[in-house]
Amino acid sequence: MILALYILGAILLAGLVLWLTDKPAKSDASDVSAEPQQCCGQHAVCERDSLIVSSDDIIYFDDEELDAFRGRDADDYTDSETEQFRDVLLTLLPEDIAPWARSIRLRGINLPGVVQQELLMMVAEARAAKSQ
Repeated sequence: MILALYILGAILLAGLVLWLTDKPAKSDASDVSAEPQQCCGQHAVCERDSLIVSSDDIIYFDDEELDAFRGRDADDYTDSETEQFRDVLLTLLPEDIAPWARSIRLRGINLPGVVQQELLMMVAEARAAKSQ
């Protein structure tokens, strides 16, 4: 009987020591949200897929020839000029499409309407593929 009391005491002592040294962390419900937050646009990861210009850094994608179209209206392009824009757009890597659009905007270049629509469609498809 005494042996059983010693074993019980040792188990209680071990439990008390474990409880004192390894308290579970209190979870704060306000820190953990069930729904993902919308991107605020201030993070490099979010900016990569955003079409919103948030910095003044112009990045060229081997498309310096498009600077000749700076200041032109979107409706003033010929078919061959529109093809120049389309050729650059279609040779971009998927992750470079949104940064290229920001670069074009920073450089003061208006995309031809048709190319603008293709660009928006490609960005929407990339975002949909990423969210799946």
